[in-house]
Amino acid sequence: MQSSRIVVVGSLNADLVVHTARFPQPGETLLGSELTVVPGGKGANQAVAAGRLGGSVSMVGAVGDDPHGRLLLDSLRDSGVDVDHIDRLHGVATGTAVITVDDAGENTIIVSPGANGTLGVDAADSTVVDRVTTVLDGAGVLCLCLEIPMETVLASAKLARDAGALVLLNLSPYGPVPEELLELTDVLLVNEHEAVDLAGTTARADGGAASDDGSVDWDATASALGTLGVDRVVITTGAAGSVVVDGARPIVAVPSPKVTAVDTTGCGDAFMGSLALRLANGDELVDAARFASTVGSYAATGAGAQASYPTPAQLESFLAAR
Repeated sequence: MQSSRIVVVGSLNADLVVHTARFPQPGETLLGSELTVVPGGKGANQAVAAGRLGGSVSMVGAVGDDPHGRLLLDSLRDSGVDVDHIDRLHGVATGTAVITVDDAGENTIIVSPGANGTLGVDAADSTVVDRVTTVLDGAGVLCLCLEIPMETVLASAKLARDAGALVLLNLSPYGPVPEELLELTDVLLVNEHEAVDLAGTTARADGGAASDDGSVDWDATASALGTLGVDRVVITTGAAGSVVVDGARPIVAVPSPKVTAVDTTGCGDAFMGSLALRLANGDELVDAARFASTVGSYAATGAGAQASYPTPAQLESFLAAR
């Protein structure tokens, strides 16, 4: 029986958000809304999503000793997340993300790592390893993404494997990763384009894996990912939902509830945090993905990232109204 406790080793960012009718063209200046500053960062978002839904969550990360850092710690605490393993650093700014949201609810994001970039692992500083080792004791799931140094992601995955925790890896922001990390990953979370890029499958005109009807060939993609040591994958497909690859079982397309999107910022993190919650509680992968698709859809109906994540009561009301 897996533990219901979740550990997130990842990033904490203050999101600096401006709304505008459309995205500017290169060299173009547009007027936008008043700037808002809200808590974000992929790791913190995932922790908050699971915590607000009642999960037992601990986070390992770093913030600056500044107002942005205090904003993030307060949001995590308010969501029931254990923050005892987050460093507060003097003389280093908390990570920030500059986000533009258009009238369709789509967004562009530029991240400045700040304190997240200090979360490294070397022979002279083993504090991160020590913290991760301590917090993984008895944990069921470890959540990882790529907004912190790669050596820390890899070291954490190794520690989780040794501790018997399931490793849930989100390849975002997307980029090359060591083969060893993929081999240590129990469940991989990627979007459609990332899955095709990682698999290296034949591309169609719009970047997907080619099949006879022009849609993504999920069988070919799953087979290619399997050769990389990844046989349990959840592939998000935007408003359509997700596709679940679970070893030799049939590939399953999981639809999302249809909503009118207000802001898609952080929806992927809501999906990740809620997926981790259900996996930690022992759900089958496809059932966990169904739940996560619902949570991700709910998050799209509110502004911002963490503020848009549901409590169990809010999610129940959302489903009852459909």
